[in-house]
Amino acid sequence: MPADPTALPLLEAEAVEVEIAGTQILRGADLRLGRGELVAVVGPNGAGKSTLVRAVAGLQTLSGGKVLWGGRLISGIRGREFSRLRAFVPQRMPVPAGVTVREAVTIGRSSHLRMLGRLTGADRAAVDAAIERTEVGRFAERALTTLSGGELQRVQIAIGLAQEAPVLIADEPTSQLDLGATIGVAGLLRGLVADGLTVLLVVHDLALALAVADTVVVVSQGRTVASGAPPEVLTPERLAEVWGADARLSEHDGRTALHVAWLRSPDGVRAANSYPVSVDLLGCPNLGYRRERPDARATRRSAENE
Repeated sequence: MPADPTALPLLEAEAVEVEIAGTQILRGADLRLGRGELVAVVGPNGAGKSTLVRAVAGLQTLSGGKVLWGGRLISGIRGREFSRLRAFVPQRMPVPAGVTVREAVTIGRSSHLRMLGRLTGADRAAVDAAIERTEVGRFAERALTTLSGGELQRVQIAIGLAQEAPVLIADEPTSQLDLGATIGVAGLLRGLVADGLTVLLVVHDLALALAVADTVVVVSQGRTVASGAPPEVLTPERLAEVWGADARLSEHDGRTALHVAWLRSPDGVRAANSYPVSVDLLGCPNLGYRRERPDARATRRSAENE
C-alpha cells in the first residue's frame, strides 16, 4: 500500500551538498519541515543558510544529497508544479518602475494561468485575499518604487500567498527592517502558520527566532549542527561554539532578548583596555569598536600629557 502523503513531512533534505563556482558551500546539510509549523534556519554569515533554502526550493542545483517534497525527489518536480508546492520570497525583490502593488501580486498568480490565459474569478479572489491578508490594500494602487522597505516586504509575502502554495519560504524577510516593521512581519508570518500555512525562513536575529519558531535549524560551515525547539538548541554553549559569542537568550512574558557580552570572548577573557557590556535587543548592529575602561583611559591621557 502506498504511503499516505499527508503522513509524510512536507519537506525532507538529507546530506545536501552544493558547490558554486568551484567553492563548496554546503557540505552535508539536513532539514525537515512538518505541516503547519514555522522553521527558522539560523547561523553565522557565510554558513550556507540562504543556499540551503534555495536548494530545497529548487532554485539551486545540488551536487550531493537528496531533497524530498512529500516523498518525491526534487529532481522529478518541474516548473508550474513546483510553484504550486512552495512560494519563495527572496531577500530583495526587483522593483520595476511603473508596476503597482496589485499588478505585482497578480504576477504571483501566474503559475495558475495557462499560456496567454486570462485571470479567472478564482484568480482574482486569490489576489484579493493575499492583499487583504498582508494588509497592503491601503497602498495597492501605488507604484512599488514609492514603498518603504517594510511595505515592500509585505508585498513580497502577498506575491507568495497569491500562489496558494502550502509552503512559504522566506529568505531573511526582516534583515533590513526597523523594529516596528520587523514585529509586523513576524506577527504576519506567525499568523499565517495559525491559518494553516507552513513557513520556512532564514533569520539572523536569534531573539526573533526564539519568539516565532517552532523549530530552529542551526547551520555552520555548510553543515546542520543542531535542530530542535529553540530553547533546547540556542543554548549559551552553542552560541559560543557556533557564533563565537559570550551570549545567552531569555524569554519572559512574551518577550525575548539576546544578552551579549560585546567586549568579552566566549572563554570569559576580557579584551585589553575594555570591559563587558550586556544588551537586551531584538537585533543590534555590531558596535565595531572597543570601549576603554575609565581607569585605562585616564592612564593613557596622563601619559599623553607628559
